[in-house]
Amino acid sequence: MMYPFMTLDDGTEIVHSEMREDGQVKVYLERPDAKDGFHHATCWLPGYAWEDVFGFSDRDMERFQEVVRSTAHLILEFSQEGGFDNAASF
Repeated sequence: MMYPFMTLDDGTEIVHSEMREDGQVKVYLERPDAKDGFHHATCWLPGYAWEDVFGFSDRDMERFQEVVRSTAHLILEFSQEGGFDNAASF
């Protein structure tokens, strides 16, 4: 299951998975694009291993790396609590 985490000002959606038994969490970023359909990238925490990057520029990826790095502690916490809504008791 993937949980919504954040929408950036450029329309990029960030979602994350539950924490797997091996301690990894999948973070998926996606932004609509009129030409390509969607641009997307996957980051695996806690190792910050990026894969399956499509359509994002180097500048985009630098920004996304900073966003994920600065919020990784929250993503890892929420991944163990059923996402933000459950962690926040909504």
